[in-house]
Amino acid sequence: MKRLIIVAVFFVFTMLSCAVGKSVIKPDSDISAIKTNYHSDKTSRKMLMAGNWKMNKTVSESLSVIKTLKKAVSDVKDVEILIFPSYTALQAINNETKDSNINIGAQNLFWETKGAFTGEISPAMIKDTGCSYVLIGHSERRQYFDETDETVNKKIKAAMTEGLIPIVCIGETLEEMETNVTFQVIEKHMKEGLAGLTTEQATSLVIAYEPVWAVGTGIPVTPNHAQEVHAFIRKVYAKMYKEAADKIRILYGASVNPENVSAFMKKPDIDGCLVGKASLEAESFSKLIKYSK
Repeated sequence: MKRLIIVAVFFVFTMLSCAVGKSVIKPDSDISAIKTNYHSDKTSRKMLMAGNWKMNKTVSESLSVIKTLKKAVSDVKDVEILIFPSYTALQAINNETKDSNINIGAQNLFWETKGAFTGEISPAMIKDTGCSYVLIGHSERRQYFDETDETVNKKIKAAMTEGLIPIVCIGETLEEMETNVTFQVIEKHMKEGLAGLTTEQATSLVIAYEPVWAVGTGIPVTPNHAQEVHAFIRKVYAKMYKEAADKIRILYGASVNPENVSAFMKKPDIDGCLVGKASLEAESFSKLIKYSK
């Protein structure tokens, strides 16, 4: 009950703040104090729309959606399209999307190449199904399966060794947001989870910002709030990997739908979306993909 009251109060506060043009996400450190010598040019980055199907859909259900989606987005060339089905559907979906404009990724992996790790899946196994991407550090993995920045770092390096492109998720919880430590949490995720990469590796990965408190809660995050955090992410990354900061894509992921996607995509540091529920049906996800049409 206490949590529900907190969420309700925050929802009202968010609405009032938006009405007067104030940011709810309070900076925990001065973004302007992070000196960078690059200029972010969004036009140099291809937009990416990624659908995370989580633990949904059997193989037959997955094929039904992907066949419809493939037809609906066959004419899309300016946006990269990516789907994360369940493990059981990876091979079938990859076979169905060959010679199409849809890429496929896995929702997780383990950092070892092989061995006595019951229930885990290795980077080579994922690559063998035809995947080109893998999702790492999703908030649900952190919340329910004790994922840490240390394990995220191991998974990133293991994925890249096998030629997979990681989409690395970072973001703050409701409690962290309420105590005004959003930027500290983001910076920790980055400095520990993304440490020790080569310039090539740092350039090729994708970061997804998912404010955990807004995922599936109905609490709104305005495009201005999202842009504020995305700009912070890019500036921290510039301190870590200067040459990669303008090249990496940073996705936004929290309750994105066909009605609000355009407003987010207009922001200079938002390079696409990591979509959950709205990606489960071909009609809604195709609308998201064609946000600029």
